[in-house]
Amino acid sequence: MATGKKTSGKHKATKAAKAEPVFRSREERIEAGRQLREKVPRESHAIWKSPGKSRDPIAILEKSNKDRLKELVPIRYGRMLRSPFTFFRGSAALMACDLASTPHIGVRVQACGDCHLLNFGLFATPERNLVFDLNDFDETLPAPWEWDIKRLAASFAVAAYDNRLSDAQARAAAIACVRSYRENLREYSKMNPLEVWYSRLDAQTLIENAPDEKVKKYRQQFADRARERVVENVFPKIASHVAGHPRIVDQPPVLYHVSDPHFMEKIQEGIDAYRETLSDERRVLLDRYRLVDAALKVVGIGSVGTRCLIALMFSEENHPLILQIKESCRSVLAPYAGKSRYANQGQRVVMGQRLMQSSSDIFLGWARGRSGRDFFVRQLRDMKLSIPIESVTLAQFKRYGAMCGQTLARAHAKSGDAATISGYLGKGDAFDEALGDFAIAYARQTVRDHAALVKAVRSGHLEALIEEE
Repeated sequence: MATGKKTSGKHKATKAAKAEPVFRSREERIEAGRQLREKVPRESHAIWKSPGKSRDPIAILEKSNKDRLKELVPIRYGRMLRSPFTFFRGSAALMACDLASTPHIGVRVQACGDCHLLNFGLFATPERNLVFDLNDFDETLPAPWEWDIKRLAASFAVAAYDNRLSDAQARAAAIACVRSYRENLREYSKMNPLEVWYSRLDAQTLIENAPDEKVKKYRQQFADRARERVVENVFPKIASHVAGHPRIVDQPPVLYHVSDPHFMEKIQEGIDAYRETLSDERRVLLDRYRLVDAALKVVGIGSVGTRCLIALMFSEENHPLILQIKESCRSVLAPYAGKSRYANQGQRVVMGQRLMQSSSDIFLGWARGRSGRDFFVRQLRDMKLSIPIESVTLAQFKRYGAMCGQTLARAHAKSGDAATISGYLGKGDAFDEALGDFAIAYARQTVRDHAALVKAVRSGHLEALIEEE
């Protein structure tokens, strides 16, 4: 019905901003991807060339320590010193800087941001099924899809070096991962959005699809180990009863209580704030537990120095729940991909995790502490287990690479334009081969960067704490 009122320019602009997205067929998007090869040849992804003296890996590492607990930074360096691969794990900020200079086609996805082979593994869904998926999202942010697959491919090459495999074998391991990503992304591009969303790689499927009985037995044993990593089994290892009360046992310097008389009060405030980010039914579940103790826990390699705590909670009938409260800083991708849409960095992590994973922890939430620091919260270890990479053969690397490539393809298909990316990648192995070359070149760069860290520690420029094995 006409009202006689004039529509202002501002109102028109608002309506234009809210216009519905243009839908294109899969064939149109496949073709759009093909055409992008002219702008960014697939072979161009093979190249990694260090900018030389302008690239200072030690300076970038030191800059990434800005907001970390200074007393824990030597532990971070000590863990990174162990090998080029542990250096690689702890230097996501360095590789983010490097990846920003590499070619990309301008298609963004929800990126993991720290996509290496040990950030995949088994964990429990809310239905108590075991799935294989990405499991670390501290650096997640919308970014070019190429950055994740390049970091993942490079991680296979570096890990292969650590296992004393040859250049040719390391390259083959990386290519197996990239090939799986490319082939599975094409399959996901054929599915409807709901099919992609519901898709998952569960442990039982991995066991049933094992290539032989030996691999099948290994996968079954690994799944059984993961099922044992539940709170009832974790609790006795990190806690005991003191004066009749449950208390986390100090294991300095990696697990210890904070000497702050208001510490528990702050933790309770944080949990109260975190509770507000949960859905109503999960608040009911959380309310069945009460906080009894909390301590600071040093985790991982790249996360060392950030504020990570565990909160020990009990139900009325003394059933334990252990929550991990982990500080969320700005993503290492942010300087190159743009800042997060979320003001709270913990919310950034949670939303990215929910978008990329096939199923997520029911206790995922976020909070902001008194000091203005952001945190995200999840259960500690809920059947979470990563595959050990020591003494891994080339055949094992290839099989594992295929699993990781498939998983990353599904994660990217959930948030990004799988058809356009697939059209760009094509059905041939041009991109696979290019990233095989990139992975080897970057693995060699990582060996040099690790040597630079060793030199900086030996000269006294950096302090490192080597923990007992």
